[in-house]
Amino acid sequence: MIPIENQRGTEWLKGAGLRPTRQRLSLARLLVGDGNDRHVTAESLYDAAVTDGEKVSLATVYNTLRAFCEVGLLREIMVDGAKSYFDTNMSDHPHFFWEDSQELIDAPREQLEICNLPDAPEGAEISKVDVVIRLRRTAG
Repeated sequence: MIPIENQRGTEWLKGAGLRPTRQRLSLARLLVGDGNDRHVTAESLYDAAVTDGEKVSLATVYNTLRAFCEVGLLREIMVDGAKSYFDTNMSDHPHFFWEDSQELIDAPREQLEICNLPDAPEGAEISKVDVVIRLRRTAG
């Protein structure tokens, strides 16, 4: 019998039309195997894969995350213009970013209200809006 974590990963990949290679399956299992949404960086997923005994390069992890984004399995969230987080929750929702721990977490979508967006320039359309609310811990 195939473990449920592997089944979830396989179904996730097949649902997007991606061939389930060994490395894709391994990373998919780490991303969605437990059924919970998560936010990862390429580095954190690489560390998890290595800890899990997977032989994979950081470049492969980056390439695989990009492939997952291209087929709509993940959302890339940019923080600080240089750091990318990858989110398994594909619904429109805002995020909290903890500056001290560099952790990205979901923020309550029902509490966010965007009343107006500027008009897109001629010949363009808005494809998505990412809301990242930066948090700093208070003293006390």
